[in-house]
Amino acid sequence: MSYADFAYIYDTLIDEDYDVWTNYIMQIFKQNNASPKLVLDLACGTGNITTRLAKNGFDMIGIDASTDMLSIAMQKSADENLDIRFICQDMTDFELYGTVDAVICTLDSINYITNLKKLKKVFELVKNYLNPNGLFIFDINTEYKFSEILGNNKYIFDEGDIFYTWENEFNKKTKICKLFLTFFIKNGVKYERVDETHTQRAYSKSEISESLQEVGLTVLDCFDCLSFNEPTSESERLFFVSKYLC
Repeated sequence: MSYADFAYIYDTLIDEDYDVWTNYIMQIFKQNNASPKLVLDLACGTGNITTRLAKNGFDMIGIDASTDMLSIAMQKSADENLDIRFICQDMTDFELYGTVDAVICTLDSINYITNLKKLKKVFELVKNYLNPNGLFIFDINTEYKFSEILGNNKYIFDEGDIFYTWENEFNKKTKICKLFLTFFIKNGVKYERVDETHTQRAYSKSEISESLQEVGLTVLDCFDCLSFNEPTSESERLFFVSKYLC
């Protein structure tokens, strides 16, 4: 996965209400009587949630594999006069100098780990760097979303100075979804073309739960997208809340 060029148009294209996401995470903390001081945002991207949590009083660390994404995140942090430590590392092989009170991983970043063995390694690393009773909160796109919503569909978007196509290929056998994006970005009187290919994998609720339990993380809850409702067969995004009980 490459975000080199995509990073600079990411915030324009991703239509999410980050205040809602941030408030939801804080509600999960409250529901679990958790008052974390130091929080790790794994695969933090351009820092939209990282900076919002920092403004709400949390000490934040942001990790992402893209230097371009982190460059934007650091600029946002500087603009808000926030003291956030950003580290360029791969989420499947990250290293911290100490432990944290909570870990979050949002916006289906877990789906980008397409190998179950590597997924368990990420969960193991999270457990290793969590303080006792620390929470690990993350979301995934569901197999229903991949097969029925994204599927093998094509989309065309016109955002004024950015025109792009989005084509999906989902393999139901391997549960792998390839996302092919072609951007035409206006630069003066001309348009520059940027091609991106992203690969995600669908995981079942049981695969995620079993993998968490295997590494020693206890699953507390699994919710439908940005709610506290039970997931359904047509849920497009699941939120997992797990805890390191030692």
